[in-house]
Amino acid sequence: MATIRDVARSAGVSIATVSRVFNGSTRVSEGTRRHVHEIAASMGYWPNSAARSLTTSRTLTLGVLLPDLYGEFFSEVIRGIDQTARREGYQILVSSSHADAETLVSATRSMRGLVDGLIVMAPHDGASRAIEQIGESLPIVVLNPRFPTNGFGAISIASFDGAYAVVSHLLRLGHRAIATVNGPVGNLDAEERLRGYRTALSEWGVEPSTRWEIAGDFTESSGYWSARQILRLHPRPTAVAAANDYMAIGLMSALRDSGVLVPQEIAVTGFDDIAIAQYLSPALTTVHVDAYELGERAVRRWLSCRSDEAKSTARDVLPTRLVVRKSCGAPAPESGKIAPAR
Repeated sequence: MATIRDVARSAGVSIATVSRVFNGSTRVSEGTRRHVHEIAASMGYWPNSAARSLTTSRTLTLGVLLPDLYGEFFSEVIRGIDQTARREGYQILVSSSHADAETLVSATRSMRGLVDGLIVMAPHDGASRAIEQIGESLPIVVLNPRFPTNGFGAISIASFDGAYAVVSHLLRLGHRAIATVNGPVGNLDAEERLRGYRTALSEWGVEPSTRWEIAGDFTESSGYWSARQILRLHPRPTAVAAANDYMAIGLMSALRDSGVLVPQEIAVTGFDDIAIAQYLSPALTTVHVDAYELGERAVRRWLSCRSDEAKSTARDVLPTRLVVRKSCGAPAPESGKIAPAR
């Protein structure tokens, strides 16, 4: 295997120059940079990242911990993080914490020494202490924290706003018997979307007797089985606001299997606006969350936190947007911005 000395000798430059080329130093001309890279490539040389990190105190790697890696939403978050990080000269190291505080701490320990910082999504109970432990040793940005963020950056999704907007839309269409399928207990997004549902119904004066809150867990199967409960209700709801698109998809499948027409008999809405939502039949009315932008913002915030302590403690909010399609029974497709947070 070629060494840095071999590359320097073949390129006719010093070892220090080769080191500067691979460390991205601006003290090397573009011509020399290209020449060294060509020689290194022809010799099959690439610097040892572990050794380089010892001398530069940087790994040029960003750790990413998400509750799960399944589904379009998380894949878009990762894509936003990865593409933005690579533009800034970083690679990413991704792991799933499964929303468990103990696993979260274990995952960060395994990344110690391998990453320059972390982006962590922590919408569940029990994550606060784990995040504080992590933040003592690494610069960190937290996505959707349900606890005060002291000493590190945070970005939240405007889940309340989105739920309030979609339920208000159903109310404007004339629905008064509206059910919701909730996300998992202890999840910040689920709680905020439930709060938006309740607030919209209260402001419209809808009686509690015509509100139904069905337990779900953000999976298609929980949406499917929630339909059984909904079809047994008397009076039957005329609309259902699911807390995410996966549950809305499962719900629509179960209603179709039961011979119940959407939206003629029951209107259905979702949340997140995953790619397949627009291709369902009928197309799903939902709340758009730009998951790619969430990942992109996370990297930008992490980069700014390293140089600006004031920015590190600020909490950013990713806006959501109502996207109206046929599943809600609206007379024509339309979309609009949501109301400001309350």
